Amino acid sequence: MIDLIKLFICLAFLLYSCRCDLKTRTVPNELWGVVFVAALPLVIADALAQGSRYIISMTVSVVGIYVFVYILFQLGAFGGADAKALIALSFIFPAFPDMTVFGFRLPLSGVPPLDIFAFSTLANAVLLTIVVPLGILTYNLCTLSAREIMEKPWYLVVGYKCRISDLKDRHVRLIEDFECEGGEVKKKFTRRGIDIDDPVLERLEQFASRGLIGKRVWVTPGLPFMIPITAGFVAAVVYGDLISSCMMTLL
Repeated sequence: MIDLIKLFICLAFLLYSCRCDLKTRTVPNELWGVVFVAALPLVIADALAQGSRYIISMTVSVVGIYVFVYILFQLGAFGGADAKALIALSFIFPAFPDMTVFGFRLPLSGVPPLDIFAFSTLANAVLLTIVVPLGILTYNLCTLSAREIMEKPWYLVVGYKCRISDLKDRHVRLIEDFECEGGEVKKKFTRRGIDIDDPVLERLEQFASRGLIGKRVWVTPGLPFMIPITAGFVAAVVYGDLISSCMMTLL
């Protein structure tokens, strides 16, 4: 029963985080304090019921996840909200929850060898992000002409074309850097993308008005990672560790 209540608390704050991340690309810091306060009585109840085993599991989970996400954050591969969400999960669920719903024992695939729930949530999230480039590719194949597809086929899984007039206040980044040399615009692919601020937008509009570039440019969407984390959380609760299950299947 305690795990079920903790599950609803986590799901509620993750869904709210997704909503904030989609609208503003930020998640209020106050949210994490609310989550810890809401879950603390349940964590204490679990610790009293399970004793030292639970304390050790929680210590390993929190310290392990904190070190791992801190390294990713310093490398620029992680946002602050994403890191805090996983640290909160590592505290609330040190190990996989043990629940039975409608006669089914969750997770369906069983507990993986590495019984750190937050780590499996992150692993699931990374695996589920594969859906994003597949979705972008499908969109491009349905909306671009054959000439545009053949022109830069390697762009098809990382971005899509957007009208310059529609770029303002969109959560996207330019895939190409534009430089004007000798009255000709040269395009260069940028792996990290370019933020579209007012000077960049003004430069693009000038190039387009002079006929140096088309009215549409390649952009890549800034997908909030809170969405894959939430999907990874649900997948971990219901099914288990996706990567571990795939490896076991292959072996």
